[in-house]
Amino acid sequence: GVGVILKAEHMCMAMRGVQVPGVITTTATMRGVYADHDRTAKAEFMEAIKNV
Repeated sequence: GVGVILKAEHMCMAMRGVQVPGVITTTATMRGVYADHDRTAKAEFMEAIKNV
């Protein structure tokens, strides 16, 4: 399976418009064993990346 969690600073919020620096956007997707109903695999994945 594959799990991807992407965190990035939302630069258009920081540089123009509302001008709020430090706005973080998070996108996540799970495939294979992580997306299945086996919550153990997903929980292990989330625990492994908790401090990354």
